[in-house]
Amino acid sequence: MQVRLLDIAHARSGDKGDTANVGLIALEPAWYPILARYVTRDAVAAHFAGQITGDVVRFELPNLCALNFLLHGALDGGGTLSLKTDAQGKVYSTALLRMVITVPDSEAAAAGLPAFAG
Repeated sequence: MQVRLLDIAHARSGDKGDTANVGLIALEPAWYPILARYVTRDAVAAHFAGQITGDVVRFELPNLCALNFLLHGALDGGGTLSLKTDAQGKVYSTALLRMVITVPDSEAAAAGLPAFAG
């Protein structure tokens, strides 16, 4: 089943120099294991391919039902140096929520995930 992150999580982002910091939080605690399993460092790196120049680092925060990603090389030098329209990286959260993950039908049904008919 195809699942949009927008339908199962919310996100916040900001800047730390040239690195965008994106927090992804499950809307339901039961959906956190899905995020932890399918929103991998490699999947996020692929999702942002061509937009960031550095590595992606993932941190798990199970007590908050959240994941945190550092997107290195995302801001062209950071807020005081960059000529990007979004030099503080605020839209990276919205961009991550547009990601679609594939979850086996049985696992998605057991977790009560909403399907994406995109």
